[in-house]
Formats: sequence, C-alpha cells, structure tokens
Amino acid sequence: MIDVGVALHHGEFAAVSALMEHHGIPIDMQNFPHLADKDIWRAVRDAMVPAIDARYHVYVRDSAGNWTFNMERFLAYLEREGITGWPRLESGKLDMEQETFKDMCKVYPQLEELRQLRHARNKMRTVELAVGADGRNRTVLWPFKAKTSRTQPEASKWIFSPAVWLRSLIKPEPGMAVAYIDYSSMEFMIAAVLSDGHCGPGNTMLDMYLSGDPYLAFAKRVGAVPSWATKTSHPDVRDKYKVMLLATQYGMAAETLAGRLGVSTFEAHEMLNQHRELFAQYWVWSDDWVQHALQSSTMRTAFGWTCRTGILELNERSIRNWPIQATGADILRIACILAARHRIKILAPVHDAVLIEAPAERIEADVARMREIMRRASRVVFNATADGPHELRTDATIVRYPEHYSDKRGAAMWDRVLELLTEHRQSAVELRA
Repeated sequence: MIDVGVALHHGEFAAVSALMEHHGIPIDMQNFPHLADKDIWRAVRDAMVPAIDARYHVYVRDSAGNWTFNMERFLAYLEREGITGWPRLESGKLDMEQETFKDMCKVYPQLEELRQLRHARNKMRTVELAVGADGRNRTVLWPFKAKTSRTQPEASKWIFSPAVWLRSLIKPEPGMAVAYIDYSSMEFMIAAVLSDGHCGPGNTMLDMYLSGDPYLAFAKRVGAVPSWATKTSHPDVRDKYKVMLLATQYGMAAETLAGRLGVSTFEAHEMLNQHRELFAQYWVWSDDWVQHALQSSTMRTAFGWTCRTGILELNERSIRNWPIQATGADILRIACILAARHRIKILAPVHDAVLIEAPAERIEADVARMREIMRRASRVVFNATADGPHELRTDATIVRYPEHYSDKRGAAMWDRVLELLTEHRQSAVELRA
C-alpha cells in the first residue's frame, strides 16, 4: 500500500534534485581545462611524486622509469615515525585500502599528503569531472539510490567525490558568492535523539552535544585532556576521540578500533567500555533496534523511508548505522525542499551539508535563512522521532568571487598542484619560444 504523503514528499525532493542538477556548481575554468587535459595531468601527476615523496621516501622508479609505491620502504617509514597498529589483512600484509588509509590519516595527519598522492596516481588517471560549456559541474544526483535514501552521484563526475583538493576548483562567477553550510556533529546528535528516553530520564549524549563540542567533552570526561582544553589547544586528541566516538557508535570491535587509532587493543577496549558506560541509554536503544530489525526484517524512518534487512542481507554494524544515516538523509532532504520553497539557490547536497549560491551582496542574508531552514528541518524530524525541542547546529563558510572554495584537508595538495601547473605552462611557453 502506497502512503500518498510519503510519495509526494519523495517526489518533491526528486524535483528539487533536478533543480540542483540544472543549477550546477561554478568551476574555475582557468585551471580546470589544464587538469582535464590527459597529457598535462599525467605530467603533473609524475611531477607530484618527487615533490611530495621527499617527506616519505616510499616511491621508486621501475625499469620503465615509472614511479611505483614500494611497500618495504613504506614499512620502514612507519617504523621511523613510530606509527604502529596499522590494520593487516588475513595474509598478514598491510591493509592498503583507501578507507583504511583515510582512517589512519585521522590519527596520523602527517600521512594525508601521501594518501592523496597515492589516490591521485592509483584512482585519478584522468580528471573526469562533468563540466559544461558554461563552466558548471553537473551530473545526475541519483536521489534515494543508497539504502539509507541518500543521494549517490557518479563519483568521478562530481566535484565533491574524487578528492578533497579538487574542491578548490569551485569558484564563484563575477559578482557572485557560494556558501558551504554543514550540520555540526550530526551523527552524534541523531544517535542522542533517537535513543533519548529509551530506558529512563537523563541523556549524557545530549548533554555533550549541547556543550558545543561532544568529542572534546568526551575526552574531558574520561580525563584524556584537561578541563580547559579547546579544539585549538588539543586538535589531535579531539580528532582521535571523534574517530572513536563515531566508529564505536556503530559497534566497531576493539581490534579494528585499535588499528584505526594506532593504540593498543587494551586501550581500545578501555575506550569501548567508557563509551558503553557513559552512553548506556544509547546502547540499550541500539541493541533493541538491531533485534527488532532482524525479527521484523524491516527498518523505517519517521518520514517513511523503508529498508528490508532480509533482502539486503545487512550485517549488524550496517543495521546499527542505518537509522542514523537514514534520519540524516530525512533531515537534509527536508532542508533542501524548504530551501527551494524559499527560493534559495541550492546547488548540491553533500552528505550532511549543502552548497548554495547568491549575489555577493545577498549571500550573508541567504546563509542566515538557510541556517535557520536547516535548524528547522532538524526540529521537524526530531519532533517526529522523540519528545523534546531538539535541533542541530550549523556552520557556514562563505566564498566570494574571485576566491576559491577550500577544504583544509586538501589545501596543501591544491597549492602544490597549482605550482606544478604553473611550472608546466612556463615550460610549454619556453618550448614554443
């Protein structure tokens, strides 16, 4: 039986998705054509290796003169840097999957540039972003494609998917500005709200979110940082506990957590015990959710998205993760619909964020309206899920022409790519001369 209200809601989001696709994302057309040129990009990729590998010494040239990643050298680098606990495969070899490398970078930030270099050489043999003659990145967003109902654009075609440094290609047109507005600690807060009141009064997770920084609040609570610590004074410890809190929330085992954080299995067990003790209410709710989902073979959000566990053969961790991700999708979907109704020019949904565009003189007003819409969307979903006036906070970054958007995780890589592109152009000019 079709729920007409749910069907109309989902249909409206499909229409909004088409509108976002139509708008497209403004791209820096001074640099993109050079990156899209296969020969130039190949030259830049090759030039990256000696420039970046000077810190790591893990690449060697093969008999054909091509740069290759050397595992023995990488193991030696890990030993020199004191990086322990790297996850291994059953064969005993290091797990070098992209997600594993990304997780290790959260604990050891010095690995980030090497990770991006490996990704550029292994996964980005060409830059395939879909950019039209008008300088706009457009691709099908595929709303509802994920089992959690999140959008899933084709990764290689979309500016927000291939690598974070590529996002620096986002550049407003003359007289225009864009703004990236994201929810703060969204998954943590959703878990707190879904489990609120499940086994009695009091909710430590909610209290930590309301403190302004749940990851740092947890670190303070367990004595990992002093009471006066801030995000600026203890960034590494905060990031470590952010990884721990989100991973533990979905039932990660101690051995896997130890590998991700680069700590001993004993320390990882202690962290898991601390999490279960402080957030006992959440764990009772999460265990009950898993049991109900397995028994009924069905999961459903407050706004009608349904997933059948038997058909998809989900594992326990996926089932724990599903209601949080699917509720996040509900919230972002409503935010996008409300933004379109209020005639805010929304360009893209990005997991727990949106990108909007407006004339430079109006961008601050549109950002203020969009942030209120996003808070309202969270209240709508939370009120349909649990009692209490709960809402999510938001953060915003405004970029005006002629500036580029920048993600701090990829800023160094983008600067290096621009430097190499400039050198390549100069060499080409000299050759023509």
